[in-house]
Amino acid sequence: MKLKIKLLGIALTFALLMPAGAACQGMPVYDNTNFISFAKSLIESAKQTSQLLKTVQFLKTQKENIEKVNNVIKQLKAVRDIARNNQKLFDMVQNDLREILNSPYIKSDEVNRVSESFNSIIESSLEGLDYIDQILSSNNLKMTDAERAEVLKGIELQSKEMVAEIEAKTKRYREIIAFREMQDKINNRETNY
Repeated sequence: MKLKIKLLGIALTFALLMPAGAACQGMPVYDNTNFISFAKSLIESAKQTSQLLKTVQFLKTQKENIEKVNNVIKQLKAVRDIARNNQKLFDMVQNDLREILNSPYIKSDEVNRVSESFNSIIESSLEGLDYIDQILSSNNLKMTDAERAEVLKGIELQSKEMVAEIEAKTKRYREIIAFREMQDKINNRETNY
């Protein structure tokens, strides 16, 4: 009996001195639901990342397309402005040149000079139009849309300069005509003194 009491005492001491968790702990349990939900979230994140990469690629493509369209629009605007400038140039030359040449105050030797100065500007304008046609229609000139737009802007600037030059020449010839007309009135006035 002494042995039984000793064993019971040792068992009781062991039970009291051991931590509570160790006494109650049984077989460890592994919960698969956490692992499965983690794997599902990883798969979902991979799908979202893949979709995001596709979206980024799509947006890059659309940006390039927008830049191409923007360059084409710039080209069309430049061509439209050049056509307007040339139409204005032709109208000015047609109307103003006729008015200047029909003036009795322009001398016969000046008629050729006036005509040649206006004709040189018109010829330059026509050469610019031929060059534009060559740039826009020829595949031999390997140019990007941006380079083509830049060249067209340069030609547009030249056409504006030609319009300004025609306006300046017209103004100068009109001033010459007005001066000669005034000079004629002064020289041919009746004197009553």
